[in-house]
Amino acid sequence: MKRTFPILGILTAILLSYALYQALVVAPTEQTMGDVQRIFYYHVPSAWTAFTLFFINFAASIYYLAKRSPAADIVALTTGEIGVVFLLVNLITGPIWARPVWGIWWTWDWRLTSTLVTWLIYVSYLFLRRFASGGQTPTLAAATAIFGGLCIPFVYFSIWFFRTQHPQPVMGGGGSIDPRMMHALLMNWLAFMCFAFLVCWSRYRLEKLRREVDAAHALESLKDVARSAR
Repeated sequence: MKRTFPILGILTAILLSYALYQALVVAPTEQTMGDVQRIFYYHVPSAWTAFTLFFINFAASIYYLAKRSPAADIVALTTGEIGVVFLLVNLITGPIWARPVWGIWWTWDWRLTSTLVTWLIYVSYLFLRRFASGGQTPTLAAATAIFGGLCIPFVYFSIWFFRTQHPQPVMGGGGSIDPRMMHALLMNWLAFMCFAFLVCWSRYRLEKLRREVDAAHALESLKDVARSAR
């Protein structure tokens, strides 16, 4: 494990650099929007990565409710934390892209609003995990995560069912994309996923160790109480 993580970290750094090169150099300049369109290669993969992590969070939360597995609870917490960060990147890059192209930073259309609401749900999930106390906190958090996961399909299909300022998807029948652009997009998504995996792995190990230390301290406290009662 100690050797694997640095190797994967180096490979991920190389992949991120290659993906950056693809986005800024290899991918052609979009005719209408110009170079500002290149933020697309970060805006979209950050959303895809966030929603992938939220799907894992959703599945882990269901498994936790069914089996009460501590490992599933840690996976849910970890993917929830990292997913919130990636979706925040998506929410920040969107207005940066929109302002020079459409002349607005933000509009309360279905896609943007539902994405923001989903992000706020998961932020609430993290606040619940961080500040709530009591034995029912993991259960309540799992229920919140499941509710957040159910919002994700609505975020995706909102631009199919409603008229929005957000562009139609270039995949799935909504348009076309140059193969070099598609390659840059997928390479950045792969790089983001690898980076997210490394961060989740590190965060999982840290959280597991923290819980083991807390359990050891609690056990030691019980022993102290038992000794003092003699």
